[in-house]
Amino acid sequence: MERTAINPSPWSVKLGFDQAELVEGHRRDLVCSAQDAVDANGNAQHPGDMAAQLGLSLDNLVEVLTGADMTLADVVRLNVYTTDVDTLIQHFTVLTDRFDGERFATTVLGVAQLAGPGLLVALEATAMD
Repeated sequence: MERTAINPSPWSVKLGFDQAELVEGHRRDLVCSAQDAVDANGNAQHPGDMAAQLGLSLDNLVEVLTGADMTLADVVRLNVYTTDVDTLIQHFTVLTDRFDGERFATTVLGVAQLAGPGLLVALEATAMD
């Protein structure tokens, strides 16, 4: 698989993501439901703590990727849904640091509410290899 970052202007690269990802020669697509900060029983964790919820949401995403024999390096698109865009932006490096320099296309969407009580963020990924 070959990935080419498409960035007509470089501003997004400084923030850790690409404006687009051209993917050629891939063999598998994994379309993930949004992963959020829940435990194995689906109970919301870390109420009011955006950084902790981002971390657990990423952990849950990694588990899904692992089930498909993929890693965060295979993620080409990551949509981020949040009830608090300003706080998310303050903690965005919690997310990008986990990708270890790999970038992805992304959209951040502010929403009124997520599926579980106390949830602040949900991560919806598309991975390809």
